[in-house]
Amino acid sequence: MKMQIWLINRIFPASGLLFLLFLTACDNSGQKNTDTPTSGRIKVGVDESYRLLIEAETYTFESIYKYAHIDAQYKTEADVINDFMNDSVPLIIVNRKLSEKQVAYLKSIQYIPKTTLIAHDAVALIVNKENTDTALFYQTVKDIFLGKITNWKQVNPKSKLGALKMVFDHFKSSNPRYFKEKFAIDSFPATCSAVQNNEEVINYVENNKNAIGVVSVNWISDNQDTVSNNFLKRIKVAGISLEGDNNPETRFYRPYQGYIAEGSYPFTREVYCINRQSYTGMAFGFSSFVAGEKGQLIILHSGLVPAAMPVRIIELKH
Repeated sequence: MKMQIWLINRIFPASGLLFLLFLTACDNSGQKNTDTPTSGRIKVGVDESYRLLIEAETYTFESIYKYAHIDAQYKTEADVINDFMNDSVPLIIVNRKLSEKQVAYLKSIQYIPKTTLIAHDAVALIVNKENTDTALFYQTVKDIFLGKITNWKQVNPKSKLGALKMVFDHFKSSNPRYFKEKFAIDSFPATCSAVQNNEEVINYVENNKNAIGVVSVNWISDNQDTVSNNFLKRIKVAGISLEGDNNPETRFYRPYQGYIAEGSYPFTREVYCINRQSYTGMAFGFSSFVAGEKGQLIILHSGLVPAAMPVRIIELKH
């Protein structure tokens, strides 16, 4: 029997924030701002996929810096980026960089967005507890999104689940956008539908035996978080083969940290803090915290792979 153990290899220390307290915080118009790297109040737009992670990050940040208040706004990716471009929030946490057009627009109005890689993430596929087909070939997943597979018998001739149903958290979220880009498709087949958020995806899969749910791994990967742990008990996480590997004896990889880090799990992505503040304020302070030692440890415990803390797999044979 093999047991997977994920270890922190080393921690790259982040630069401190204290020296920033002495800097003057001014915006493009020269007006003085009220927030500093560790005090004040700001709004942060967050892709709903990372609600559990950012709740932990903001709680810790505010516990350390007593005069800091972060109003996290959890929305779909599309809404988060729209808020950022409209200057409704100075900082966002999403799993894609801004487009060249978006960056050019911000520069035209004298804002230079600062992008910080904070984590490596994965998109997980979940199935009902009673579904025995928990190992899916990469090509099978692709064919489902292409509309070539619509029934569970096409996945497993012995299956009695009938019509297959793929469920997203929201069609404006990062998860459907990810698979559109991954498989170069313009629209999804009729087998795909959406609810309102990741939690509703888990509820739907729990109550529908023929469903496959698409969620961010953050919602089901933190065994120390009561919410995540509860969700994990209610569904199964599917293993996926490497692209091009259709051998029945192949190995299937679940979105565990080690497999995300080494690239064995095929549906991975990166997570970024993007800051548009033109002065050294709390948007800079919070993104620096998340990218620093304490913030990266929180990311590690959340089930994602920290950007500054390499993870390796050691296999112990018994």
